[in-house]
Amino acid sequence: MQINELIQTVAIAAIPILFAITLHEAAHGYVARHFGDNTAYLQGRISLNPLRHIDPLGT
Repeated sequence: MQINELIQTVAIAAIPILFAITLHEAAHGYVARHFGDNTAYLQGRISLNPLRHIDPLGT
């Protein structure tokens, strides 16, 4: 496989993976809020913006 094909494959695969992870984490926050845990809501993580789900400290 040529390097150009590899880069293209990774770039094309990254978009749906990023969307799936974002949707998954937003759903976690929504369900947690529904059951009384407002932590994700207060941190602004009930969002489809992938940047809202990045936590550089890993907390």
